[in-house]
Amino acid sequence: MIDFGFDKIALIGAVALIVIGPQKLPRVARTVGHLLGKAQRYVADVKAEVNRSIELEELQKMKSQFETAASDIQNTVTREVNDATRSFETSWSDATAGLETSGTGSDAASEPYTPPPLAYKRPNKRWRLKRSAVPQWYKQRQGIRTRAMSGAARVARFRPPPVK
Repeated sequence: MIDFGFDKIALIGAVALIVIGPQKLPRVARTVGHLLGKAQRYVADVKAEVNRSIELEELQKMKSQFETAASDIQNTVTREVNDATRSFETSWSDATAGLETSGTGSDAASEPYTPPPLAYKRPNKRWRLKRSAVPQWYKQRQGIRTRAMSGAARVARFRPPPVK
């Protein structure tokens, strides 16, 4: 920016006082101050926008680098898993080759094993209260019911005491 010293500012003020006059000088100075403020804000906004666009470009470059690295890793892992699967299958087929030829050939051995169906088990009485994910201390603090209570027990609990 332009470098103004005290002597240059005093000279400009004296010339403005003579040319503009003492009555209009404060209004003109205010207007010039507002315009300078607007210009500085505009320059700051332009700088901020340029910085944002530069940062955005850098982030996009980093994103593309990460994506390429992730795809390389994924391809490497996939290739290694396929190689391991292939080697396992070949070793498995080599190991089981002798078993298949020497088997008895019964139909029961060729059928897959199916486990028996599970029997129904009735849930416990308080299973709804026990399965809650809310911690016990939170329930106590909030006044949430933690135990199942019958209607008669609830009436007995909240019945006012007898008057003597």
